[in-house]
Amino acid sequence: MSVLTIDVGTTVIKSVVFDDQGTEIAVARRATEVLRPHPGWAEQDMDGVWSAVVDTVRTVLDGLADPVWLVSFTAQGDGAWLVDDRGRPTGPAILWSDGRAGDHLTAWQQDGVLEAAFRRNGSLTCAGMPNAIFSWLAAHDPDRLARSATSLTAAGWLFLRFTGVRASDESDASAPFLDHATGTYDPQIIDLFGLGAYERLLPTVLAEDRRIAELTTTAADELGLPAGLPVVMAPYDIAATARGVGVVNPGQACSILGTTLCTEIVTTGIDTTGEPSGIHIAYRGRERVLRAFPTLNGAEVLGWAARLLHLPGPPELAQLAFESQPGARGLMFLPYLSPAGERAPFLDPGARGSFWGLSLEHTPADLARAVFDGLSLVLRDSLAAARTDVRELRLCGGGANSDAWCALIADATGVPTARSGDTELGAKGAFLTGLVRTGAETSMHSAAAKYVRMQRSWEPEPERAEFYAALYEDFLAWRDLARGAGWRGTAAWHGSTTRRAEAPGRPTEAPARPAGTPGAAPGGTLV
Repeated sequence: MSVLTIDVGTTVIKSVVFDDQGTEIAVARRATEVLRPHPGWAEQDMDGVWSAVVDTVRTVLDGLADPVWLVSFTAQGDGAWLVDDRGRPTGPAILWSDGRAGDHLTAWQQDGVLEAAFRRNGSLTCAGMPNAIFSWLAAHDPDRLARSATSLTAAGWLFLRFTGVRASDESDASAPFLDHATGTYDPQIIDLFGLGAYERLLPTVLAEDRRIAELTTTAADELGLPAGLPVVMAPYDIAATARGVGVVNPGQACSILGTTLCTEIVTTGIDTTGEPSGIHIAYRGRERVLRAFPTLNGAEVLGWAARLLHLPGPPELAQLAFESQPGARGLMFLPYLSPAGERAPFLDPGARGSFWGLSLEHTPADLARAVFDGLSLVLRDSLAAARTDVRELRLCGGGANSDAWCALIADATGVPTARSGDTELGAKGAFLTGLVRTGAETSMHSAAAKYVRMQRSWEPEPERAEFYAALYEDFLAWRDLARGAGWRGTAAWHGSTTRRAEAPGRPTEAPARPAGTPGAAPGGTLV
């Protein structure tokens, strides 16, 4: 018997079939388009997403020998997938990466609203969360809100199409409104954002043991499956991926090297102290919480750099990067290229990227290396913000296919890294969740121990780890300088000799090269 899983990402939709040993036996992928009708906007056609799901499911089912007994799925989180009282979209989905509500976010930040909400549920709002989107729509498109009956997420949209049930799982509901103690929406947080009039849009939050329903006849006919199959809504994609890589117990951590560079650590409670940062995701009822730092800048930065250097893609960028040395011969890169700024491990809608210390002596390899160094230091920044002792960082996502980058991350974070033997980790997490929810496995711990297989690991090289610890301090200093300048980039600073001389951090000449490098070229490929 087989398990069908679906992973609805932002740019790719995947259907994966697992056999009873947890091995992938069929995979189908379809690219999806992110619509950007205006600067800073990020939308998707909701019916187009469903059509891609149907297409990939029918593809993997074609020629499948064993019948499917279970459907389990995960999807991108946050955003607002608004539907009317008939369950039809009232417009395109507004995605997690949408930045149109940046001004609302800035106002809340200045008024202390964001911090007050963080002190209640441990999650820092970003522009792509429902509260920010509701506020923007109320100001600019109130008719859309008036026509809408429910604001779903991508997973909620799929659950509605699969089963006819309008609902959210606790992971999707965690930010910004969830009261983690009760598993319901916190009315004080709703009032903090002035959204009482739109509470009607929030779907029912289902506890993990209730996120299972039967496949409707209509959906079954479209998908080519028997009606009545159990359908499980797994946690949204970053949480499902953590499960898929075996991060299920307190203290375990992983980083997704994908569209987002998302670092996640399993904890037993909500930490609302310290500087507001990241989000807390309900992970297993009241017993486990996932402290997550989903950045707005990840694999798209690699794609941008590849285009900038006239390379075919990220694999060739990685090959070029590791021709340079740690520290890119004095070149520093702040990788904040998203039009929506950055949301983790700090929040600033105006954050922008920049190269620091660039000279005529730098080569394309140095630029490429600085990009990989900068992204790796973002992972270190997230681990520092978590304020939790992490003994191993499990890596997944397309970027984890590069041996050299996995080794670099071990050096840059000072933490041993490991890579899973599976490829579709979000789908694997949905697989494990489905087994536990149907009773085929007794717990997530036992399911992970049985079905998760790690492939390779890397230890930090002491001298390089020491080098990157110092480089991280420079990274923070340059970022503070850029932020202090209003994220205007490097132009104003590089135009002033006085300011150049006063800039903190490592001088522009090449730093001493540590003994050895992570490797002359990366192993594997980046996706």
